Amino acid sequence: MTALSPAQVDRAVGAVLVSAAGDALGSAYEFGPALADDVVPAFGRGRFGHGEREWTDDTSMAVPILDELAAGHRLDDATSLETIVRRWKEWARDALDVGAQTRQVLSRIPADGRLDAITAASRAVHDTTGRSGGNGSLMRTGPVALGYLDRPGEELAGAAGAVARLTHWEDDNLDACALWCGAIRHGILTGELDVRAHLDLVPAERRERWADLIDATEGRHPRDFEQANGWIVRAFQGALAAVAGASTPLEAIERAVRGGNDTDTVAAIAGSLAGAVWGADALPASHTTGLHGWPGIGGDDLARRARAAIGA
Repeated sequence: MTALSPAQVDRAVGAVLVSAAGDALGSAYEFGPALADDVVPAFGRGRFGHGEREWTDDTSMAVPILDELAAGHRLDDATSLETIVRRWKEWARDALDVGAQTRQVLSRIPADGRLDAITAASRAVHDTTGRSGGNGSLMRTGPVALGYLDRPGEELAGAAGAVARLTHWEDDNLDACALWCGAIRHGILTGELDVRAHLDLVPAERRERWADLIDATEGRHPRDFEQANGWIVRAFQGALAAVAGASTPLEAIERAVRGGNDTDTVAAIAGSLAGAVWGADALPASHTTGLHGWPGIGGDDLARRARAAIGA
């Protein structure tokens, strides 16, 4: 990988660290109402019992992805994907909260499940219900871009889709994760926010729909997407509105939390892109100090893993 500048390294770390901060900040407001602009979200005990400044399933599920990249592995490798799922299954045994879609899929996978068994389980759950468009794939996708900063866009989209489909089969998951990872990579490399520029990562027949969904966030607040933001499309729009209307990573995750409903997840998604655009150093220490969560690590550990994932 071409050597990155200090600013690019900081933005790569930000894609992970700001996401974790948004996750932990939003935990205390999960499934609550939207908040007015004069309300300043504060860390507190999570709805499912997570401690103050403890991240939830959003970041916990991202850690095994980050660790595979930090170890120099590729996400198009079956062994890496199997390792990620095995660690998810270990986490889920004692986790305070596991998304319904994710829990159903993990429960169908044998302890030593190979990739064909994993994808079969994901497809089976989708086929049983006719849908699998929860936001659980997008919430954990932030680290994926770190392993593909110097790779072609189709490889990044392929990796994002492969990780998404470990639990969420629907095409919306492939498209949303590809677009978000493309925007994260662009943010890390340039410091700019641009989601629309990565529509070529989506199959041609679905690009117009996603262009319209992106355009519909212009000038909007995450509150406008509060209803059904457990759906990946609304979570995508809410997170994009949070970042596009902000000028700092803190403002982005606070806007996401004010949006209400699935606050930790939308803030985690927003944080991954906000961190990629503005960097970890732009987030005040008040929101990085004390971050912690599964697997018994802290924010500094996340930062070290992010640097390892980009070879820095």
